[in-house]
Amino acid sequence: MAVGARSGHGEPEDRPSSGGIPAESAGRAEGDGVPPGDGFPGGDSPGDDSPGGGSTAQKKPRSFWKELPLLIGIALILALLIKTFLVQAFSIPSDSMQNTLQRGDRVLVDKLTPWFGSEPERGEVVVFHDPGGWLEDTATPEPNAVQKFLSFIGLMPSAEEKDLIKRVIAVGGDTVECKKNGPVIVNGKALDDKSFIFGGNSACDDEPFGPIHVPEGRIWVMGDHRQNSLDSRYHQELPGQGTVSTDEVVGRAIVVAWPVNRWATLPVPSTFDQPGLNKAAAAAPAALGVAGALPLVFWRRRRLTSGRTAG
Repeated sequence: MAVGARSGHGEPEDRPSSGGIPAESAGRAEGDGVPPGDGFPGGDSPGDDSPGGGSTAQKKPRSFWKELPLLIGIALILALLIKTFLVQAFSIPSDSMQNTLQRGDRVLVDKLTPWFGSEPERGEVVVFHDPGGWLEDTATPEPNAVQKFLSFIGLMPSAEEKDLIKRVIAVGGDTVECKKNGPVIVNGKALDDKSFIFGGNSACDDEPFGPIHVPEGRIWVMGDHRQNSLDSRYHQELPGQGTVSTDEVVGRAIVVAWPVNRWATLPVPSTFDQPGLNKAAAAAPAALGVAGALPLVFWRRRRLTSGRTAG
């Protein structure tokens, strides 16, 4: 039946309207593109809920319990991706980083920046895999199935991996040393470590060292509790002479996340920002200046020589 097209009673359905347009065409023009009764049983349009209309009922939403497994699956995938590429939780098992970190603290480690080629910097607290021989005498607890699963997706620190956490003191290209009763010296600059080492500790009286040249791609690390940390000083007989390859670094510890009353960020102490500490950076501007000046000097000498010859 056309809409708004028929003007009288008993007239044929195919009679043209006053405007010369067939009634059926006029109905299509005035409607939404499909006239009532065209292709739908019972003359009803889609979605018509009138009795006998023959339309299908509105689809019911899934129940919460049916969607719950899907939501859990998505959450687990996101947690795994975050643990793999962004951040991971680690537990502090010893007192070697007091008072910066306490035994039982949970720290979040930034794993994203190493993916973009970022190297550890002096003063950062980093987590790294055992370079080999550092934890060979340390017993590793056997976790249960639940702990293994939670650590796999990053919701719990791993109990199986042999990881360590220390502060970076020197990086590749640096020279580091520490004599008895003296401070730690990096590239000829003494570090003021009183703000972060354990109260009452000396810089290295229990194990003086150096001078040691740190190879490129490696770091020299020390614990903040100097007299209770088996750090780079105690592994100089191993390959690398106590240094750690940057390939073994998991990431930088950026925040203490647990317990709540211990929440704190882990910034780089200001002593690592002192001028002249970075030899490579200090030498770079001078080298660039010399390289830029050489062409000017040669050009000037050539011009003077040409002037003298012409005279």
